[in-house]
Amino acid sequence: MANNSGNEKGNVKQAETEKEAVLPPKSNFSEWFNTIIDIGKIMDVRYPVKGLYVWYPFGFGIRKRVYSIIRDVLDNSGHEETLFPLLIPENEFMKEAEHIKGFENEVYWVTRGGMSPLDVNLALRPTSETAIYPMYKLWVRSHADLPIKLYQIVNTFRYETKHTRPLIRLREITSFKEAHTVHATWDEAKAQVDEAVMLYTEIYRKISIPVLISQRPDWDKFPGGDYTIALDAVMPDGKTLQIGTAHHLGTNFAKTYDITYENENGEQVLANQTCYGISERSIAALISLHGDDKGLVLPPVAAPIQVVVIPVLFKQGAEEVMAACNTVVDSLKKAGIRVETDASDLRPGAKYYKWELKGVCLRIEIGPKDIEKKQAVLVRRDTGQKEFVPLDNIVGEVNARLSAMGNDLYAAAEKRQNEFILPCKTLEEVKTSIQKGVATIPWCESEVCGKRMEEEIGAKILGIPTKQDGVAGTCPVCGNNTPKIVYVAKTY
Repeated sequence: MANNSGNEKGNVKQAETEKEAVLPPKSNFSEWFNTIIDIGKIMDVRYPVKGLYVWYPFGFGIRKRVYSIIRDVLDNSGHEETLFPLLIPENEFMKEAEHIKGFENEVYWVTRGGMSPLDVNLALRPTSETAIYPMYKLWVRSHADLPIKLYQIVNTFRYETKHTRPLIRLREITSFKEAHTVHATWDEAKAQVDEAVMLYTEIYRKISIPVLISQRPDWDKFPGGDYTIALDAVMPDGKTLQIGTAHHLGTNFAKTYDITYENENGEQVLANQTCYGISERSIAALISLHGDDKGLVLPPVAAPIQVVVIPVLFKQGAEEVMAACNTVVDSLKKAGIRVETDASDLRPGAKYYKWELKGVCLRIEIGPKDIEKKQAVLVRRDTGQKEFVPLDNIVGEVNARLSAMGNDLYAAAEKRQNEFILPCKTLEEVKTSIQKGVATIPWCESEVCGKRMEEEIGAKILGIPTKQDGVAGTCPVCGNNTPKIVYVAKTY
């Protein structure tokens, strides 16, 4: 009996160690990310079409909560949610030449209905300007109809030829939030772009993600737009991931689709437009910025399970422990906290590993001695900090820790981001810096200098930070003085 028990304990310990070794260290970020997507039950990559992935229920639970935040922020800022068709007639899609040139190699085409050729080929939307704007032509009549501020959350399709990766580079973007607005003047549209950036920053602050905000160079702006402002997250390997864009379209699409309004003088005037989007890359950033060597670390607002209660059971006092755990769970549920109990036969180490991997924010342990002392053990997932808290104020204690965790995750991520920003004066310094982070360097804003800079350093200019101090230096290509700096980074 004793020998068998010892072998069993040894086997369990070995199994737990093997489980913990499944996840590579986060220092090997690419492998860590691919593995956490799988064992963290975010997405299943085995769907038999390249670049298309299936959400696991747990991953979709994260997605659902993040997109609930997006909806809430937009709905409370004067936007209205809508839904436009997936299929776009070829004649409408091909109208805006610059826009189409930007997407012509990425479009999926539907050419048959059953076995019969279609009279007009249909594009699966890569983005929805050409689906929405023919309708805006019908809806906009006078200045009284403006502004229009609509958004939809839909799937979009792009024939991505680069290396596909779940959440980051897909052929079906399953969770594309795109807003499309119409305004009377260029300045009003500019104000809307500024508001979009502010709203996106607020959304990302709620899920504890700091962002870099910059205006893309003209050769990297949205096809058919006047200018593009982008939000980037700095990933753990120093590369950047674009997680939001806002585009000022001017009157470019209005000219193509004849979107005009009658002004107060009775004149027909071209409308000005904007569009801005967020995709499931927001989930990629959330997972990547906060996770660690043990697995996911989820901000409380996005966690499908915020608290797990683990009874510490012995033969004596087991009923009392379970009763105390059930009382705690009931109290937390009534307070709107997402909580589960783990009374399984797994050993404590295996339970801790399981829930740490899932990124559950708080672990509560209750054993016989805790009941005697009218306390519980509370452990934070992000810091590992263990505390004793009174059972009679468990809801207050949990809410306080959840609130602190959201703020602390943001502060920690912001600190890491700042450490990745590396000021440079020469292109040689930039070449070294982009191997480990985001370089900043003065730039005269000349396209000739910008493209030469990209060619020499082997990485792209992200854009000009929207916040500048007005004192930069000299452009490393032409040597001219400039008040502007620019972000340069390797990107996903």
